[in-house]
Amino acid sequence: MTIVFKVSDNVKEKMIDFYKDKKRDKTPPYAIFQAQEEDTIITLYNSGKAMFQGISADIDANIWIDLERKLNNKIIDINPKKENKNKEKLNMINDASIGSDEVGTGDFFGPIVVSASYVSKEDMDYLINLGVRDSKKLTDEKIMNIAPQIIKNISHVTFILDNISFNKYTKLGFNMNKIKAILHNKVLVEMIKKENGKYDKIVVDQFVYPKKYYEYIDQALQKATNITFMTHAEDKCLSVAASSIISRYIFLSHMKKLSNQEEIKLPKGAGAQVDEVAKKIADKKGVEYLDNIAKTNFKNMEKITQNKE
Repeated sequence: MTIVFKVSDNVKEKMIDFYKDKKRDKTPPYAIFQAQEEDTIITLYNSGKAMFQGISADIDANIWIDLERKLNNKIIDINPKKENKNKEKLNMINDASIGSDEVGTGDFFGPIVVSASYVSKEDMDYLINLGVRDSKKLTDEKIMNIAPQIIKNISHVTFILDNISFNKYTKLGFNMNKIKAILHNKVLVEMIKKENGKYDKIVVDQFVYPKKYYEYIDQALQKATNITFMTHAEDKCLSVAASSIISRYIFLSHMKKLSNQEEIKLPKGAGAQVDEVAKKIADKKGVEYLDNIAKTNFKNMEKITQNKE
């Protein structure tokens, strides 16, 4: 997976600082740096173009996309040079399908929400006219407007993994991709039962190689199989796009509840603003309290705990 977009000067400076300890020895021509974050290679060019490559590229890129929106109120144009060349209809998959997608894996605060939806051929025009597409390309306001209509009219299943449960998984040694695979399998199995053979395809946006995905769910008592794994599935399959929007809507709703509970607005993503808010909460309630509202395996925790030593 490759995601390319242009960042503003202030975001560029923050990226340079953020990745300063993760730089590779060699820097490509015309680049400021090339760094590696887990499975993602990040290259920042002098022009301000940022390129994220790897299976988890969308997770790492979304941190900076969110920051660009917050700091500069700017809607990111993803892969701008390829947009006209590779533009595809959202309903490229014309088969009735079950598709799943998750939200929250790149956010320090808040749960992980994964949904699976069933979209029949009869549903397609309705969703297209509603403006359904990948939730990362829609504003929060648009999502809050159309998601209730999708939830009401489209068959779906949603599972919410709270922060306490997520942190228990990671302490057992589960990585993010394994957690995602388990959750996708959970909602897909339920959706298959619910629709009982109405679908032609099961589609998952590929976040890991298929062989590894099935290894991750090997211990599951029930498994969804015969999955079509597809990169950028949210742009090619309406059931994945619908699931993306439903998951985002529920995630945003939970973030609002958590913000009200903590009496401070919890920012999305995992950037500097997140660190500031997390430090305030830790100062008030203790570092251990973050286990209830945040993903404590994120690198943000290192900065918070270092200040407490």
